[in-house]
Amino acid sequence: MHGEFKVPGGKLVVVDLEVVDERISGFRLAGDFFLEPDSALEAIDDAVNGLPADSDAVTIASAIQKSLPEGATLLGFSPEGVATAIRRALQRATSWRDYEWQVVHGSAERPVLQMALDQVLAEEVGAGRRKPTLRIWEWNEPAVVIGSFQSLKNEVDRDNADKFGFDVVRRISGGGAMFMDSGAVITYSIYVPADLVQGMSFADSYAFLDDWVLVALKSLGIEATYQPLNDITSPTGKIGGAAQKRLGNGAVLHHVTMSYDMDGEKMVQVLRIGREKMSDKGTKSAAKRVDPLRSQTGLERTAIIDRMVETFEKLYGATPSEITPEERAKAETLVTEKFGTDEWLQRVP
Repeated sequence: MHGEFKVPGGKLVVVDLEVVDERISGFRLAGDFFLEPDSALEAIDDAVNGLPADSDAVTIASAIQKSLPEGATLLGFSPEGVATAIRRALQRATSWRDYEWQVVHGSAERPVLQMALDQVLAEEVGAGRRKPTLRIWEWNEPAVVIGSFQSLKNEVDRDNADKFGFDVVRRISGGGAMFMDSGAVITYSIYVPADLVQGMSFADSYAFLDDWVLVALKSLGIEATYQPLNDITSPTGKIGGAAQKRLGNGAVLHHVTMSYDMDGEKMVQVLRIGREKMSDKGTKSAAKRVDPLRSQTGLERTAIIDRMVETFEKLYGATPSEITPEERAKAETLVTEKFGTDEWLQRVP
């Protein structure tokens, strides 16, 4: 069995192993990480060999940690990263390069249709009718997108939303509200088979699915890092946040919104951001919580998106694609029957 795990912000961990009599055998660790002393590699291999094949990641990481010689240095990886790679091998997880990726970057769509497209495209990937896809969102209408389980009245000031012309819609994933002013954000969705994140914790899968965008941002001079559970940040402030939904047909929907040129004052008038939420971010002002990509790069929004797509294609390979007429028809039906209804928007009043 073979497993790989690219540590977010770190190095690639590669493992090969067999299972004999329900125990790990013939385990070998490799990768482009740094490890001192050399003898630590053999110690890790010895610690893993003989472990029950149904060991969870915590058990595996603990065995590796205990095996390390005193003063051992691990750079670019960790016992937890090795454990994740092992669990991925045991569960026969796939890797990015196992798929033929597609990229969709079409014209602007109305906010409620964006919600429906996310569900439809994820379902199509899960059913095998669409290849795994990266989709860049475009829209020319401002909107607030609330999480599946958020209270509408607690999150949004409807009077101010109407005043500033913001539509309010609800998505199928959890997480917090997304303030989507027209032309002020960069949003993307990734639709993948669940096998790609097999063997990972939810926290690991968030960072794993966004590692490519950190590469893209760093190529633009931004010191971007991932802050668990779901934030992309930099030394000067938060850049964006992710949300995720696992579908019953074996697909994963993962989407991210990053601020390009956020109007923080307008945001705090439209969103009801409580003092408690602000205090745990270590800031006094919501306007200071979001650090726009424009201020850090000086680039046009389109240039940043171009670099993102270029980076994704270089890392994983991808071809341009479009939303099919059948997918669009399904999405329009979902708007009528679900996302455009008051019952859905008010599911948590």
